[in-house]
Formats: sequence, C-alpha cells, structure tokens
Amino acid sequence: MTESVRVPYPQTIPQTITFDEFAAWYPENSIRRYELHNGVIVEMPLGTGRHSGVTGFISLKVGVEIDRRELPYSIPGDCLLKPTRDEAGYQPDVIVLDQASLANEPRWERESIITMGSSVRLAVEVVSTNWRDDYHFKFADYEEMGIPEYWIVDYLGLGGRKFIGTPKQPTISVCQLVDGEYQVKQFRGSDTVESLAFPELRLTAEQIFQAGLPPTEPS
Repeated sequence: MTESVRVPYPQTIPQTITFDEFAAWYPENSIRRYELHNGVIVEMPLGTGRHSGVTGFISLKVGVEIDRRELPYSIPGDCLLKPTRDEAGYQPDVIVLDQASLANEPRWERESIITMGSSVRLAVEVVSTNWRDDYHFKFADYEEMGIPEYWIVDYLGLGGRKFIGTPKQPTISVCQLVDGEYQVKQFRGSDTVESLAFPELRLTAEQIFQAGLPPTEPS
C-alpha cells in the first residue's frame, strides 16, 4: 500500500466519519483512490514504479491462474471493503472475489462495496512506507471480517522486526484463516509462495520482488 495523505472532510463537524458517510462522500468516477482510516479520509497516492510493477505482476499471474483453471473468481476494477468496525474502509492493492457470493452482497451491485469476508478469496497489500497499516490495522480488520487469505508483500523489507525478523529482508507474509485467526507463513528468496486460494500457483518470492525492476543488461 502506498503512503497515504489525509483529506479534509467537507464539513467541520464531525471530525471523524463513519463508513457510510465515507461511501456517500466518495467522488464518482474519481481517478484518485481513497480509504477510511480510523474515521479519517486518506488519499492513496500513485505508487512508485516498482510498487506498481509488483502489484500488476501479482494481479496478472493470479488472473492467468483463474482463467487457466476456469475458477468462478474475478478481479474487480473497483472495490471497497467495509470491515466490521465502522470507522474503516479499504481498497486492497489486489483483491479476488468469489462470483457466486456476490449475489449475497447487499451493496455490491450499486456501490461495489464488499461487506462479507466470505466473498473474498484473496486480498493483497503491497507494503510501502506506512507499513503499520498493513501489518497492524488491515491484518486485524481482514481477520475480523473473515477474509480467508491475506498477503502482505513487503518487497523492500520495511516492516518492523517483530513481523519480518532480523536482519530485515524482503518478505511475503501469507496469512490464512484457521478457526477465526490468521496463521502466518513467510516466504523469501527462492521459496515458492503457498496459497490456499491458488494451490497450483507456482511463484517464488523473488519472482514477485523482481517484478518491478527493469530488466538487467546482458554482460
């Protein structure tokens, strides 16, 4: 996730807002992306080239796997997640939805809003300088929603040492829901990332980390 910038709400009161107020405020057809963090609207700026490259690579590879296996999943162009707590609203860098579950989503057809974790097969956040959002807040909110699989893709090794160890290094944390709690497995270097939603996906952590880099010149 790219570093966020607070956006002033167009009223002086309230100082913080609810998800429904955020959804009503959200500009239609906006070229900018916004999230709601603890009742405060934040603008999600464009990511760096490498951040965008990693995000696009994951979306491409997952999309190919959906098509290859003819899975009933989709990767939406726009999607807003409503966590259980009312002062948050998120747009994951990559999200995979279960098409059959969308019929039960009361706000999907009109607003592209997901309210049930069971509608999500995979959520991915690509870490940037505000890594605490991904490791702390989104981890807790996605777990509480019941999203079965959540990837934290820390391609620069920015997360705190209690999350990725010492010395800090690029790490993919795959969080899978077991009895209502996330169990975390970490992947680095030549490790093949293990996915619950895509068990036949064959990607190493290094392939994902290298996706945003320019090709090297042959020696």
